[in-house]
Amino acid sequence: MMMKRMGAWMLLALLTLVGEWHGRCYGCWEEERIGLLEIKALDGFYLGDWVDSSNCCEWYGIECDNTTRRVIQLSLFGRRDFRLGDWVLNASLFLPFKELQSLDLGSNGLVGCLENEGFEVLSSKLRELGLSENRFNKNDKSILSCFNGNLSTLESLDLSYNGLTAGSGFKVLSSRLKKLENLHLGGNQYNDSIFSSLTEFSSLKSLDLSYNQLTGSINSFQLLPMRMGKLENLDLGGNRLNSSILSILSGLSSLKSLDLSRNMFTGSGWCELKNLKQLDLSRNNLGGSLPDCLGNLSSLQLLDVSKNQFTGNIAFGPLTNLTSLEFLSLSNNFFEVPISMKPFMNHSSLKFFCNENNKLVTEPAVFEHLIPKFQLVFFSVSKTTEALNVQIPNFLYYQYHLRFLDLSHNNITGMFPSWLLNNNTRLEQLYLSGNSFVGTLQLQEHPYPKMTELDISNNNMTGQIPKDICLIFPNLESLRMAKNGFTGCIPSCLGNISSLSLLDLSNNQLSTVTLELLTLQYLKLSNNNLGGQIPTSVFNSSVSEYLYLGDNNFWGQISYFPLNGWKSWIVVDLSNNQFSGMLPRGFVNSTNLEAIDLSKNHFKGPIPRDFCKLDQVQYLILSDNNLSGYIPSCFSPPSIIHMHLSKNRLSGPLTYGFYNSSSLVTMDLRDNNFTGSIPNWIGNLSSLSVLLMKANHFDGELPVQLCLLEQLSILDVSQNQLSGPLPSCLGNLTFKESSQKALVNLGVLLLPRSIEKAYYETMGPPVVASMYTLLKGYWPNFTEEVVEFTTKNMYYGYKGKILSYMSGFDLSNNNFVGAIPPEFGNLSEILSLNLSHNNLTGSIPATFSNLKRIESLDLSYNNLNGVIPPQLTEITTLEVFSVAHNNLSGKTPERKYQFGTFNESCYEGNPFLCGPPLRNKCCEEAVPSQPVPNDEQGDDGFIDMEFFYISFGVCYTVVVMTIAAVLYINPYWRRRWLYFIEDCIDTCYYFVVASFRKFPQL
Repeated sequence: MMMKRMGAWMLLALLTLVGEWHGRCYGCWEEERIGLLEIKALDGFYLGDWVDSSNCCEWYGIECDNTTRRVIQLSLFGRRDFRLGDWVLNASLFLPFKELQSLDLGSNGLVGCLENEGFEVLSSKLRELGLSENRFNKNDKSILSCFNGNLSTLESLDLSYNGLTAGSGFKVLSSRLKKLENLHLGGNQYNDSIFSSLTEFSSLKSLDLSYNQLTGSINSFQLLPMRMGKLENLDLGGNRLNSSILSILSGLSSLKSLDLSRNMFTGSGWCELKNLKQLDLSRNNLGGSLPDCLGNLSSLQLLDVSKNQFTGNIAFGPLTNLTSLEFLSLSNNFFEVPISMKPFMNHSSLKFFCNENNKLVTEPAVFEHLIPKFQLVFFSVSKTTEALNVQIPNFLYYQYHLRFLDLSHNNITGMFPSWLLNNNTRLEQLYLSGNSFVGTLQLQEHPYPKMTELDISNNNMTGQIPKDICLIFPNLESLRMAKNGFTGCIPSCLGNISSLSLLDLSNNQLSTVTLELLTLQYLKLSNNNLGGQIPTSVFNSSVSEYLYLGDNNFWGQISYFPLNGWKSWIVVDLSNNQFSGMLPRGFVNSTNLEAIDLSKNHFKGPIPRDFCKLDQVQYLILSDNNLSGYIPSCFSPPSIIHMHLSKNRLSGPLTYGFYNSSSLVTMDLRDNNFTGSIPNWIGNLSSLSVLLMKANHFDGELPVQLCLLEQLSILDVSQNQLSGPLPSCLGNLTFKESSQKALVNLGVLLLPRSIEKAYYETMGPPVVASMYTLLKGYWPNFTEEVVEFTTKNMYYGYKGKILSYMSGFDLSNNNFVGAIPPEFGNLSEILSLNLSHNNLTGSIPATFSNLKRIESLDLSYNNLNGVIPPQLTEITTLEVFSVAHNNLSGKTPERKYQFGTFNESCYEGNPFLCGPPLRNKCCEEAVPSQPVPNDEQGDDGFIDMEFFYISFGVCYTVVVMTIAAVLYINPYWRRRWLYFIEDCIDTCYYFVVASFRKFPQL
């Protein structure tokens, strides 16, 4: 008795160390009645469900026996603030739980059990033990000490995601775990040799080896049918297996579920598994038509062939024979699927049907009103291809059990289909976005309390949002109506729906918003006609996390907001409004803040030094304001990815700001007053892909450290005072497609996951991964990055996929000198190169002919000489080309391919250039063909004879005309010139006379 009391109080003392108390639990420990035990409900600590309950049996993570009320199931999964791995798991921790049948210690940082004797006192009734996502690194022998106690009753063991590699420890465990039926080893690093270590577990019914390093060694897999004849569930997904193992798997006659997803299968061979009920073949390389033998699997209840390359019309395939199907996923193939669902009219058990990214086939009207035998729970036909004039399938008139319906992105026309709601009163999630619905939103005056998520965004609907929408959908959790033409006010009642956490009404024409809405967890009202001041209470909300109010007419100052606000914010977008005053300092109190967009407002003053505390910020946009002063030298957020400070009045040198921001992808400092040289530490920003420093006062040379930036693809340092030669090492950069510079992931939103509950109720716990592909419970919150860059003589804003491919250098309007490095010709992937308005000399490198993808090349306003390399005509992608205002000579390039489209302005300002489209014609007889100068030799030993003759004639004419003008204007010099001529004549005369006199004497 004393030991029991000591153990219970030691547990109490252990939990007391973590701080505050919350929740009450009476009489949960065996026999001993601890008068009052309080346990804090920490983040991720599931001994409480953040409820104030005196009965711990009601807490999430605890299950008690209905009769004895003793704890039989305990979950300590995912402790964050207090990790069990940091403490010794001694006997006292488990003494109160002698009746325990299920224990989950996953994700707690456990590294082994050699010193954790607490496992030894675990009840002999323990049947389930979860040790997943810990740190039993590499050697599963370290787990053996966890099983020194009496665990002969253990039926289920989860060791997934521990990084285990060696499997020899399981041979010892097999003698202790005779009744083990379920073994989860997914997410480790096992290879094919693991099978020889598992052969003694003859009682296994479920084996999970997903996401390991299995390749399909025939010798190893041959042990499966021989030693594991009772195996019913086998998960081999996420490996590198191929079709060679299918003949061996066919020997597992007891197999009921088989998960082969995310492998490298190309052929069939699973048709011999007659008892198979669930088969997941998704995400492989399977192609062609579905094999006819698939129709022999008469017991099949679940079939997932999504994300392969299957073809053919399913109306003529084996699926029509599989009348036992309850779950069918055909998504992301090249199937032809009849929109009438005629092939499945007799499938009375069908509950889940998923068909995304396939081709819909319309059929004669005779099939439109067929009444199916099935009653679907889940139906998704979205993003169909090659489908014209798609209409909502008529068979949906006869579906009354639907919980999930997705018809998005099909270009369906007509009015909003309110009849879908009338017929399907159980509907919980409805997705109709990306269609062409028109007119006003007409809703029947009938409440639908089960509806939790409604998405009708990206249509052509107009009018006002119904004022009674809150009465019709009283339990909404997510409402998305963006990208329509809704006008008027936002119903104030939306702020009173306690369950509503996500509201997206962006890109409409709404003009009035009530303040109650501004405290939702996710609120997006961007691009409307909303206005007014935002009250302080909005930013003091303890619930709000995502706020998008950009592109509206809000005004006022937010710099006065109290510093104790903003604590829960993740994203704040107030861009393109009329806000003024100083930048708010309260941002620094949010430890979760990832994105701040305050661009296109009227903020003024310096960037506060408090911003140096924004350790989690990834996306910072302060451009298009009136900010001034220096960037704080301490401002170097370690997590920042995209930073825009352009179009302000910031000044001073770049000292150590961003020095440690190694994750920085975009640095935009355009149109400011920065001075000094570009710092050498910029070479430390290893992830930098976009560097924009246009229109500042930077001087000095371009640092060669830029060449260390292997990801650099867009560089704009134009309109500065940079000087010196161009670094030749820039030619070593390789431009690769990068989605990182185009998309910003601002967290994942948790949305309703009611379909998971429907799956459990219909088909039971999932044994293959197919159910998780249906969930829309996670909504990635991506924002497109926009980068402005000048090319083709135009100023463009690049975003999305176009930005991921974009590459270009703009070094124009500086004082660069010397020759263009021939190495620049190695930039074969560059799309734009602008070296204009500098002092560059020498010839145009012939290596520029290697710029096979370039679209814009501007070398104008320099001092380049020599001829234009004729090889440039082989570049067929050029749209803009200019060498105007240099000292080039010789013939213009042959007018073929793209060069046949360039006009005279591309070559003007070069007096010694000739040939079309210039007016100067070349004289072929007087000008012999000259070789193109070698870039490495320069002009040594090379004389342009045409240039010599022309310059000589011009100089001679200028001298004669100058002498004539002087003699005409000045009489004194005219008389001196006449006297000089007269003296010359007299001298010549006497010389001739004297010579003739001497001639006879010879």
